[in-house]
Amino acid sequence: MLFIGVLAAITVSASAPTTARPQTRAGDKPPTGKLTALTLFDSSYRRERKIWVYTPTGYDAHAATPYPLLVAFDGEEYQEEIPLPRVLDSLAAAGRAPGFVAVLIDNSSGGERIADLGNAHRMVDFLGRQLMPYVRAHWRVTTDPHRVIITGSSAGGLASSFAALERPDLFGNVLSQSGAFWRGAEASNDAPYEWLATRVRQLPKRDVTFLLDVGALEDHTTLGGSGPNFRDATRRFHDALLARGYAVTYTEVRGGQHAPQFWTPRLAPDIVTLTSRW
Repeated sequence: MLFIGVLAAITVSASAPTTARPQTRAGDKPPTGKLTALTLFDSSYRRERKIWVYTPTGYDAHAATPYPLLVAFDGEEYQEEIPLPRVLDSLAAAGRAPGFVAVLIDNSSGGERIADLGNAHRMVDFLGRQLMPYVRAHWRVTTDPHRVIITGSSAGGLASSFAALERPDLFGNVLSQSGAFWRGAEASNDAPYEWLATRVRQLPKRDVTFLLDVGALEDHTTLGGSGPNFRDATRRFHDALLARGYAVTYTEVRGGQHAPQFWTPRLAPDIVTLTSRW
């Protein structure tokens, strides 16, 4: 059942970088793409789920070359606090990245969000069996995983990495912003922690490129003091990837903490970094 409605090698940075801006005349604004809101019945979680699909300015449904695709978790956050559509507008207008189609997924909040994003096989099932076929059927997007980026912050960064490791045929690039790599399997808050790093060591190497950001000040413990901290868990996940031969760009943002104001400035340069390899 489908309901549709239209709305719209390691680096350490010296400081949180400023958001990239296109080289335009004073007062100019980049052309804006279109954001369309939909409600799908998610048959994996058995509930309605909102998604938003961004198409770039000049989008051509019959383009000779399919558009690259970006999939983002926490879709409302990536419209409001982390303005992904505006970032994509600016990058395309400046010629710093190709025009993307982007799919922003709503993951609610609290326990429902962690059930989506905490190393959850049901989310991978939804992406692979329902969402990606639907997007490919309705928009002119690539089927080449090397031209697909999956992204998110905190638990969304964890979910992006898990989804790509489980479905490298769909997602060839991960952009993780302060990923919650301290978590256990299937939304568990119990030990053993850092389950995904262990999973990396067990799996054959996948054809996936990773870009991991974490704040240098994200050294506070989780779960009221009993769990690992974000920064050190990300370091260990990075080390597990390197040991298996993955291409990884890793940045600890000096002064960075676990908040959107530190993730937003990283988004544009990180997309540029990943697409520069295409």
